Amino acid sequence: MKLAKFWLVLTSIALLAAIGGCSRIKRYPLQGQVVAKDVAASEITVNHRDIPGFMPAMAMPYRVKNAAVLKEVQPGDKIAAEVVVSGKDGSDYWLDDVRITDESGRSQAKPAPAQQMLMPGTRVPDIALINQDGRTIHLSDFAGKALLVTFIYTRCPMPNFCPRLSAQFARIHNELKKNAADYGKTHLLTISFDPKYDTAAVLRKYGLAYLDGDGSGFSQWDFASTDPADLRRVAQAFGLEYEEENDQITHTMSIVLIGPDQRVVKYWSTDWTWTELLESLQHAANFTDQSAGE
Repeated sequence: MKLAKFWLVLTSIALLAAIGGCSRIKRYPLQGQVVAKDVAASEITVNHRDIPGFMPAMAMPYRVKNAAVLKEVQPGDKIAAEVVVSGKDGSDYWLDDVRITDESGRSQAKPAPAQQMLMPGTRVPDIALINQDGRTIHLSDFAGKALLVTFIYTRCPMPNFCPRLSAQFARIHNELKKNAADYGKTHLLTISFDPKYDTAAVLRKYGLAYLDGDGSGFSQWDFASTDPADLRRVAQAFGLEYEEENDQITHTMSIVLIGPDQRVVKYWSTDWTWTELLESLQHAANFTDQSAGE
């Protein structure tokens, strides 16, 4: 079953949270069927009914904080739960009080396709990309530097996803500029999974918006796309899932840190801060120097 386009849904969450106040927690009853489970991300994807006064029927992923519940729930189960929305921008939401109401659909649920995600310590593939200047670059070009990679598409309408990623990468970039040594030993890479629309010109305009119009920043932060086949390859390697339908793209969030030795160091999905990313990037960049001095 395809994931529904949940960008507009999350926009509704943000608006409702803002209307309700900066710190109020809101709860909405949910009934639906589990169509997928990601234990590593502590998420289940639920195809749910209409939630009166909140959102129409659709499928979208939700975090489940209760580890016992996450273990018990299986694809195909029908559940009842509460959607909990917190935070002034509605960016923090999860399922609470999850109850299985019918397990009969488990035998009919299709198993999730096996993911060939690279594990930490694994060397990354040398994929070719086209950057914002129309120049072909390769992941191997960044050997010797710590590389922080994420994925976006420029038409993304949900402020808490692609725009948030780019804004936080901009904060990292600005912080790194304060230290010439760190700036020279690190690199940022934003890859679009919308190559049909995100041409080099579009990516350059998008990138300049986050670089305060200073094109010199592209020396340390590339915005790039690739052909569909290589996009699937790099997305699978870095644990990104995406699906296009009617000019909207449903996708997960993936940030990957690659060390100077071109090996995966660490992944992040939904739970991270820009300071955590910055510190991890700086540590990876300086770790080689420290090791060489021992």
